[in-house]
Amino acid sequence: MDKRLRIAGIVGAVAFSIFVLTSPNDPIPLPELPSEKLNNQSIEILAEGLENPRSLAFTNDKIFVTEKDGRIKVVYQNELLDEPLATLRPAQVFDGGLLGITTHPDFEDNHFLYVFFTYEEDTMLWNKILKITESNNKLKDAKTIFDKIPGSVFTNGGFLKFGPDGKLYVGTGTISDASHLPQDLDSLAGKILRLNDDGTIPEDNPFPNSPVYSLGFRNPQGMAWDNAGNLYVVDLGPEKNDEINLIESGMNFGWPEQECLGNEKFEAAVMCYDPGIEPGGILFYSGDTIQLENSFVMASLRASNLYQLDLNDGLKSQKSILSGVGRVRDVVQGSDGSLYVITSNTDGKGFPDRMDDKLLRILK
Repeated sequence: MDKRLRIAGIVGAVAFSIFVLTSPNDPIPLPELPSEKLNNQSIEILAEGLENPRSLAFTNDKIFVTEKDGRIKVVYQNELLDEPLATLRPAQVFDGGLLGITTHPDFEDNHFLYVFFTYEEDTMLWNKILKITESNNKLKDAKTIFDKIPGSVFTNGGFLKFGPDGKLYVGTGTISDASHLPQDLDSLAGKILRLNDDGTIPEDNPFPNSPVYSLGFRNPQGMAWDNAGNLYVVDLGPEKNDEINLIESGMNFGWPEQECLGNEKFEAAVMCYDPGIEPGGILFYSGDTIQLENSFVMASLRASNLYQLDLNDGLKSQKSILSGVGRVRDVVQGSDGSLYVITSNTDGKGFPDRMDDKLLRILK
């Protein structure tokens, strides 16, 4: 199907819980459910009191949660441990800090974690990737494997995951909306990077001696692969035109010269949201614990929902899996087939209750 056809009917209208008119810079004041009402047969609270959580990573018996201010929290056998795995010192900027986290495909053997980290050096903001060795829920070793990704106060990207090919994929943001660095192949800003697990450059990357896999992004967030191995990435627009993109090697998605579609020089988005919903983490659900009509699952911050949808059918297939908990930042599938999500009500844009933020488990 032509990707442009998939966008028809989406731009200009967003259904399903986005009916509140507000300034693009203001949060949507959706109602919160008290914590005591969440624990039921379908939803379980695993952790409360998280401070600006950003990303989740899952192992057989552990969940790692990054907090923007620098802590890596550990949920072991469904219990939040008192002591974090590590406390780092990132730059204190609005949308930077300790952001994405992922586990190595062979984590059970090597205990390697990877995090995306914003720091300041000589008044300049940068991002780097740290490889952390975990042992008994504590940090054993940490080293930088990739550095000098341009940083920003507001648009660092920061999601990272290992793909089916065993390579590490990293989404980086632009330094400002006026910057054209996302179109510069010599810059690491506004890109999807593809790396070996030690931070070196794979020989089969699309551009010689370059970590760049795809370019032309503003603020890429969640990424996920479908059963056929296709990579999808969500990219946040400035106030509208949030994108879901199907990524292939060497593709250029046009930012800042294009938003969603319209310029034949660039790739068109699979889906475009106007007004924006601030997509977060995404995944393709592959379990049988939860009965879903569609496998694509997407967290949404501004729309305050966890959605399922069919990317071929667009908004008419979009349905809420979870709402009423405020801003939803990230979602992962556990080894038990449950969905695990973190809320993001303490990020400066939400309306936290006294127990926010939370890690929730969706059981069915």
